Amino acid sequence: MDPNLRAAAKDLMIRYGGDTFPNLFRSAKGTIVTDDEGREILDFTSGQMCSTIGHNHPAIVKAINQSCESALHMFSGMVPEPVVKLAQKLEDWLPAPLRKSLFVNTGSESNEAALRMAKLVTGGYEVIALGGSWHGTTGASAAASFASDRRGYGPKVPGNHVLPEPNAYRCPIEHCRDACDLTCLKVGLRMFDMATDAAPAALIAEPVISAGGVIMPPEGYLEALRDACDARGMMLVFDEAQTAFGRLGAKFAATKWGVVPDIMAVSKTLGGGIPLAATITSDEIEEKAHAAGFTYYTSHVSDPMPAAAGLAVMETIERENLIEQATTRGAYLRRGLETLQQKYEAIGEVRGEGLLLGVELVKDRESRAPHHELGSVTTQRCFELGLSMNIRRRPERGSVWRIAPPLTVSEDELDRGLAILDEALSDGLDQLART
Repeated sequence: MDPNLRAAAKDLMIRYGGDTFPNLFRSAKGTIVTDDEGREILDFTSGQMCSTIGHNHPAIVKAINQSCESALHMFSGMVPEPVVKLAQKLEDWLPAPLRKSLFVNTGSESNEAALRMAKLVTGGYEVIALGGSWHGTTGASAAASFASDRRGYGPKVPGNHVLPEPNAYRCPIEHCRDACDLTCLKVGLRMFDMATDAAPAALIAEPVISAGGVIMPPEGYLEALRDACDARGMMLVFDEAQTAFGRLGAKFAATKWGVVPDIMAVSKTLGGGIPLAATITSDEIEEKAHAAGFTYYTSHVSDPMPAAAGLAVMETIERENLIEQATTRGAYLRRGLETLQQKYEAIGEVRGEGLLLGVELVKDRESRAPHHELGSVTTQRCFELGLSMNIRRRPERGSVWRIAPPLTVSEDELDRGLAILDEALSDGLDQLART
């Protein structure tokens, strides 16, 4: 450990939100991150939900090395070969009629491009998003994010409306308990229809609301979103930043549930740790957007190196059968979490799909009062014991662990993580009982 370097981190870096560890970190490989004291920490968050195939997978390292020998960056008007190869691979995976891709760097950008395209093609500007949603921190994506961090930054992009999210465990309109009957959607759409300026453009949704607490779509919900958009002349945009490329045990949430959006935004899970995102649409919509003068060029649009990494990620998922593994390992992890639920009253619900799971912590199961203190102390205790966890703590949305290890995680690593969770919950409850 270098105390001077730790001090420099505190002295020189802008604090950018969220929980920050006191340690610095040196390396990452597979499911393990190593800190500046040499401690190995099991990663149950895939970095920032990005390391789909594990940290520093050899296929990604090889792709980057080859890019260093060929090209890292080009003028935006020059389309590199790796970009086209990635577009071809994506077309093979995507549900029809989605097949046209624009490659950028982050999820915020892919959502910006999607909303920009929807507004241009429809001629409207109004956007509907779900409560608990997180689509980014840039202009339009931030305006359509309702999970947190909306206050203090001045006026948002105009025309944004919120739908109550379909959280049957913690119903935002206090109507359902444990089984959503889509009343939240009906009420939200009715409110939009009253407030609209008759300029609808898009409804943007995460198929699984991740940052909002791993909220699963109830039966028929995504189909109802599709119908609502068609009835209002709006485009349906799926933000599949965290659900695409195998994490749910399917190529995309759109294919898992059989609902195809007009535009799909993908990001985190495509780059495997490298900044890469894409906005994807149909021939028809792309043609209309182009005819209307669609532009979205940035300094790093269609860069070759990230595209090469993305292609390596997709090929590795195919070669190592990681979509099937997400299903089996996800079921294994869920069984372990449900065993802990039987042991601890504080675990109110285990939910999710594949290797994207949520664990909601409560003070008791009847009132379902969020147990924010337990979430805080146990997450810290997990790190002390060698497990990196992500806790989502919002007063109105509960205290939820969002668990998403790399698709390459082994059963032994899952057992190790579950054992640490068990110990951390026991220690945390004991600590709180003493205070």
